[in-house]
Amino acid sequence: MKIGIVCCPTHGGSGVVATELGKQLAKRGHEVHFFSYQVPFRLDKFYPQLYFHEVEVPTYPLFKYPPYSLALASKIAEVVEKEKIDIIHVHYAVPHSVCGNMARDMVSSRTGNQPKVVSTLHGTDITLVGNHPSFFPITKFGMENSDALTCVSKDLEKETRDIFGVRKQISTIYNFIDYEEYRPIENNKDMKIKFAPNDEKLLIHISNFRPVKRVEDVIRIFYNVQKEVPSRLIMVGDGSDRIKAEQLAKDLGITNQIDFLGKQDQIKSLLSIADLLLLPSEKESFGLVALEAMAYKIPVIASQVGGIPEVVLNNETGFVSPLGDINKMAKDAIYLLKNPEELSKFGLAARKRVIDKFSVEKVIPQYEELYIRTLKGGN
Repeated sequence: MKIGIVCCPTHGGSGVVATELGKQLAKRGHEVHFFSYQVPFRLDKFYPQLYFHEVEVPTYPLFKYPPYSLALASKIAEVVEKEKIDIIHVHYAVPHSVCGNMARDMVSSRTGNQPKVVSTLHGTDITLVGNHPSFFPITKFGMENSDALTCVSKDLEKETRDIFGVRKQISTIYNFIDYEEYRPIENNKDMKIKFAPNDEKLLIHISNFRPVKRVEDVIRIFYNVQKEVPSRLIMVGDGSDRIKAEQLAKDLGITNQIDFLGKQDQIKSLLSIADLLLLPSEKESFGLVALEAMAYKIPVIASQVGGIPEVVLNNETGFVSPLGDINKMAKDAIYLLKNPEELSKFGLAARKRVIDKFSVEKVIPQYEELYIRTLKGGN
């Protein structure tokens, strides 16, 4: 098949999943074309069967905001018509689903051939952006006019139906990772010594530091943990709440035990040395970072929200707690860190769950089957 993928190219779960999907599809012999305003950061080398098409937005004094959506739709239509692309797979509803539908209709009106549009919803495109009154009607229009619709968790599927009243079929296809690329690294002592020179336990948090990620809760959880277990915290990411987290750490007197690293493209080496992942988010439609941590045999301490319970099995691959219950989250973390055998057992169960449920081998065929059904007129 020839597949076009439209995604956000920067840091974020939707862009990561879309890029990795394209890479895996290309490995399986499909021809894949990416569309965005810059190369997705995960496309860090040449991949056979994979192409990138940059969307250039012309500037004009009349426009206060350059019309990226129109330029994107035009570029998709141009390439789809030229390359005879079968599937336009858009990730993130706003504005991509509308752009994909527009491009499909443009091609159909000119050639009579009609590629199919598959829209994958990732979470904030529905719960934050698409749910805004300014975007609600067009977001619903984009979803309902797609040829097939997918969500990354059953919780997000339910929320999509509840918020938008979507009646068409929605396929839940979970996010995935290539677990071979997240194989635990043996003899990584030098790296760990840099962050834990006195053999402290290492906790890690990775996010975009928006309010929904509750990074201040991360600091408070760690504050309770470090009183019971010699430990340090690695904070990876950046965003509006970083300054609040840094100030709270200063107020609690634990600044010297925390490393704020900012955004990092390569998180694998950091995950490989961690003992626990803290994920006390207010909302997670899936929680891709939890999956990445679990592949490294790292148990997850998380909120019982969104799609997280579909990923993290409570009392087996980690612990999930009511939103905001930092005392329980800290207690669960302390329990694992004080019991090496339990920490190891949870870690082994975590990696096994990734392999059994969220591997490339399990998930990519689901997308291929969806494409085939959609091309045949079903979804």
